[in-house]
Amino acid sequence: MNERSAQRGPLGTFLTLLSGAVLLVLGFAFSLIILAVVAVAALVLGGYFWWKTRELRKAMREHPPAGHVIEGEAVIVEEVRRADGERLPPDP
Repeated sequence: MNERSAQRGPLGTFLTLLSGAVLLVLGFAFSLIILAVVAVAALVLGGYFWWKTRELRKAMREHPPAGHVIEGEAVIVEEVRRADGERLPPDP
């Protein structure tokens, strides 16, 4: 311990603890305020997005897709050109 902390006394210790507690409470209060602001902003943006897409959702409910599914396979063949301009693999 240094000399200043040893000479603080009970009143200095009490004031230090009191100021620390006040700072903790203020920090907690500000974090709650920030959390509330973020929650309200998220609700407003979510409501705006919901409101702007309501006509699209209505149109999708009224006109569902026909339900035809085309199944198949696709193979990608890499085409390489030789120095003389001929393609590899050659056409059969």
